Amino acid sequence: DYIIGADDLLEIDVFQAEELHKSVRVSSQGYISMALIGDLKAKGLTPGQLEQQISKKLEKYMIEPRVSVGIKEYKAEKIGVIGSVKNPQMYIVTGQRYLLDMLTLAGGITGDAGEICYILRPADSDKPGTTKVETLVINLDELLVKGDFSLNLPVFSGDVINIPRSGIVFVDGPVNRPGPFPYKLKMTPREAIITAGGQRFEADPTDVKIVRDKGDGTREVISINYEAITNGKSPDVSVKENDIIVMGTNGLKDFFNNFFGFLRGSVSTGGSMTLTPGIPVR
Repeated sequence: DYIIGADDLLEIDVFQAEELHKSVRVSSQGYISMALIGDLKAKGLTPGQLEQQISKKLEKYMIEPRVSVGIKEYKAEKIGVIGSVKNPQMYIVTGQRYLLDMLTLAGGITGDAGEICYILRPADSDKPGTTKVETLVINLDELLVKGDFSLNLPVFSGDVINIPRSGIVFVDGPVNRPGPFPYKLKMTPREAIITAGGQRFEADPTDVKIVRDKGDGTREVISINYEAITNGKSPDVSVKENDIIVMGTNGLKDFFNNFFGFLRGSVSTGGSMTLTPGIPVR
């Protein structure tokens, strides 16, 4: 339901009481004024909640008053969307908007978006003349991937939606391009290893480790079978920001890879060596 805000124009009607039918604008402090009732705070309430408040006040003068509250004119609201979206800017909107509405207006998130979204909201401060900021944290993976729409929070004038850039994942071991790579939402070890150029000959795809910082100064090591994942025999897992993915090394393959590399180097430099019978050289 729409949340009434300052400067909204409300249409209030009381059944069989024409004198109480009126259009009233919510003051900058959030109040409306009505005959018989006086001042009543409307800001922060839904139309239905305001209807109940007015009905209670009118029970002194009427039997079972029936009240309806409509929004005749919405105040134009400014809501900022910044960070990893296609069109970051301040948006002027009317009516109740939600987080997904604003992400859609901003063209959607970009590929380098992290999995956390922050809603920065001005809040009343204990000190007169000052404003403090309330920070709401939304997990985009839970909202966009798993469909938890309880996280699709309503947003209001003055809110700033910030989607920071993602962190990195580091891929090491026998891969073609070891090093850090930008973390992407929903990234898996398979995607990370492909981004690193794929595995080399001496890799052991059955022995892959994910080293993850637990946030308390310690790390956990998660073992996965990359070969089983690529063959569809085992489900893929999720990678988190700042994970280190280490591809295992097959000792025998590594030996032959180094050995034949040594042979090629010796031949190219014109060196002489004695070959052991029984070992083919290609």
